[in-house]
Order: sequence, then structure tokens, then C-alpha cells
Amino acid sequence: MCRVVDLRQAVLAKNDGAAQALRDELTARGTTVVNLLSSPGSGKTALLERELLLARERAVPVAALTADLATENDALRLARSGVPVKQVLTDGLCHLEAAMLGRHLDGWLPKDTRLLFVENVGNLVCPAGYDLGESLRVVLASVTEGEDKPLKYPSAFGLAQLVVVTKTDIAQAVEFDEAAFRANVERVNPGVEIVMTSARRGEGLGLLLDRALAAGTGAGTHTPVMARRQQETGHDHGSGHGPGQGSGHGHDHGHLHGHGHGGDHGSGHHHHHGPGHAHDHTPAHGAEHDHDHAHPQGRPAAQTR
Repeated sequence: MCRVVDLRQAVLAKNDGAAQALRDELTARGTTVVNLLSSPGSGKTALLERELLLARERAVPVAALTADLATENDALRLARSGVPVKQVLTDGLCHLEAAMLGRHLDGWLPKDTRLLFVENVGNLVCPAGYDLGESLRVVLASVTEGEDKPLKYPSAFGLAQLVVVTKTDIAQAVEFDEAAFRANVERVNPGVEIVMTSARRGEGLGLLLDRALAAGTGAGTHTPVMARRQQETGHDHGSGHGPGQGSGHGHDHGHLHGHGHGGDHGSGHHHHHGPGHAHDHTPAHGAEHDHDHAHPQGRPAAQTR
């Protein structure tokens, strides 16, 4: 058992180093990374699509990388915004890692990109343990998921620098108790901002973009209590510490992966059989892409709230 714990801590420590190196590299070129975490079906793709469109309207150079176990549905939807989009298929892996992200960005991310949104694998356990070199970590939860979500996933919510509630247009129908949800978030992450949104109605639209741009300037980014405690007590990958601080983020699922993830294969849809392969949906010369045509991986998923 001790050997398993030691190996897990070594893996997370290695990720911390890769994350800090990636953060330094991207910061030097003026790119801010936003790590989006949520459970499946939270509506983060629908919200992100609206935010990407708004970024284009504001002439903010933005790109998005989305990770899934399978299918390119999310990337096809996000590519409709006309911004550079890349799909990473993890082939069963439950999270992204900093080194994996760095490999997929190499040679793909446009040099003038100001914001890079990373839509992590839909999972509030594994991704919480891995710093991706982000400057802003955002956790999303829909009104349909229950007010106790922050208590069930304290590492994910406890290390968030921003919490976003989605699908507020149906809050009344599902009897969502906003006060209880806010109280539960406050228990695990005192002082973190909570933003209420509806991609369908446009409520809160632009707030995520605004907070991401502010994070790029270092203005007003929340430091979770969990992160501060780790700074005071030293690195302990079993407890977690905050993004942007060499974080291990405290996940405790007892499995390890040998991540020999392959790099990109140039433009277009070139596949390989190792985990972490990617498909590039970057628009040519800034052109809009309409991906409602037939596709080997299937049609885009139906619009969610």
C-alpha cells in the first residue's frame, strides 16, 4: 500500500512540475488557461459555445480544447463559433494531465491566443487532482444536480477559483435551493464567487469571459482556503492545494496510468491508436465552420441548456 501511495505522489509531483512549466511558457506568450471542470451533462459545452461567440464579437483571440473519453461531439459544437478548437480523445482515461495538454498545444495553439478554455473530461473526481497550468480553475454545476454537490466533491469545489451554476432557466421547475447550494459551497471554499447562468436565456453571459480576462492580468483571482493551507503545510497530494501553485489537487482514486500519450498528427482528422489523440477543428483563415454534416464520429449532440 505504501508503494502505491508513493507512486501516486510521484505521479502528481511530476504533473505539478509540468504544469508550472506550461504555465510559465503560456504566461510569457500572453495566454491565459481556463480549466473547466464539471460532471457530465452540466451544460458547460453549451455555455462555453456562447462565451466563445461573445469573445469573437469582442475581438478577443480565443481557442478551446475539449477532452472526452470518446466522440467529437463537443468539438464539433464548439467549432461552430469559428474559433480554433481541438478535440482530445482520452480513450478511457478520466482526466487530462499537464504534459498531455502541452503536447497537444505544441504546434497547434495560435501564437496570438489570449485565452485558452480547456473543457476537461466530464468528471469531478479525477480531474480535480491535476493542475493543467491554468490561471483560472472553474467548477460548473447545473441546477439539476442537487444542492449537496459541493459536499460530495469537496476537492473539486474546494479548489475552484470560480463556481458557475448552469441551467438557471429551469431552477424553479426542479426546485433548486440556491441558498442551500451557496451555503454548501461556502463550507468547502469560503469566499469563492458563484455565478448564475443560463445558456438558453443568456443569463450571466459574458461573466465567465470577463473573469477569465481578469485572471490573465492577475486581478482579483480567488485563492481557496484549501490552497492556502497547502502552502502553509507543504505539498501533500492527499489533501490538495490550489491551481497556479504547483498543485496536486488532492484526488485519491487508487489507480495509476502509464501515460505515453502520442502527439498531434498535423491538421485534419488523422487518427492513431494511443490514448490522448487529437482532432483539429481550427477554422481555415478565421472562417466559420458548420459541422452539421455527416461525420465519422456521428452528428453533434443535441443542444443542451
